[in-house]
Amino acid sequence: MRVAELMKTNVLTVSKDASVADAIVAMSDAHISSLPVVDGHGKILGVISNTDVLTAEAESEDGAVQTLLDSTEVQAIMTPHPLAVTPDATVSEAAQQMLYADVHRIYVVSDDRVVGVISSMDIVRAVATGRL
Repeated sequence: MRVAELMKTNVLTVSKDASVADAIVAMSDAHISSLPVVDGHGKILGVISNTDVLTAEAESEDGAVQTLLDSTEVQAIMTPHPLAVTPDATVSEAAQQMLYADVHRIYVVSDDRVVGVISSMDIVRAVATGRL
């Protein structure tokens, strides 16, 4: 089975120059734990996750958390060069990458642009329902 058959295509992204606070609100509103970070042309540059935010908060000086949230751009704390697969990759290849990197989702890219996302839960759901 190919990734294109399981991936979700309605992927929310965040601009590299958005504030960390904006990214947190977007993740919270969408009930997700990470967002792909894109440039002005939609090219994927990185990923910002709850873990990135918590790490940045833990490393900030006392009283500087609000400044971090409001004045720091996403690109300053994102994880650059995210793992990605193409829509033509097999689900097994995507699962192996997630397993080895210890992540729960991987973005699907075509021409360096995000076209989808596949999560470990998508794969489990496919196995449990007999699709995979």
